[in-house]
Amino acid sequence: MQVTTLCLGALVFGDATGYEINKMFEDGPFSHFLDASYGSIYPALTRLTDEGLVTCKAEPQDRRPDKKIYSLTEKGRLKLRDALQQPIADDKFRSEFLFTLLFAHLLPRDRVRGMVDARLAAMKKKLAELAHPDEEDTPGMDFARQYGHAVYSASIDFLENNRHLIEEIATEEEAHV
Repeated sequence: MQVTTLCLGALVFGDATGYEINKMFEDGPFSHFLDASYGSIYPALTRLTDEGLVTCKAEPQDRRPDKKIYSLTEKGRLKLRDALQQPIADDKFRSEFLFTLLFAHLLPRDRVRGMVDARLAAMKKKLAELAHPDEEDTPGMDFARQYGHAVYSASIDFLENNRHLIEEIATEEEAHV
């Protein structure tokens, strides 16, 4: 999905600065779905402004450059709706954890156990975060939260019930190549 579409989607929830939009992708409501960085967000906001899909208001700040606050226009809302009607790409699952486990036969068993333990702890933390809706959640956000909760629950169950399979192929000695 294009970063311009991601920015339009972020602005549906209200006016925001580029920094605030970036935070939505780093640790906010969009952090579970897609990536967008400062390096892509700011040029996208400039293009959207030039095309009349968003407006930009400069707000003065003491001893700092003006804060640029972006707002979605009606034309931008329609463009977002059109973009959301397009066919969507298949999900891509990327995991350094799974990549590393491809080579479990080269790793010491303690390293593999530690990786699985750390992954389980991180997933359980994320599961707890997804357990309850926020008051500001839209119905779509609540559905996505529940979907994420189901995915994390299934992943935790799989790791807990099958960790022995990957731990057994690890070596007893230090890593060797």
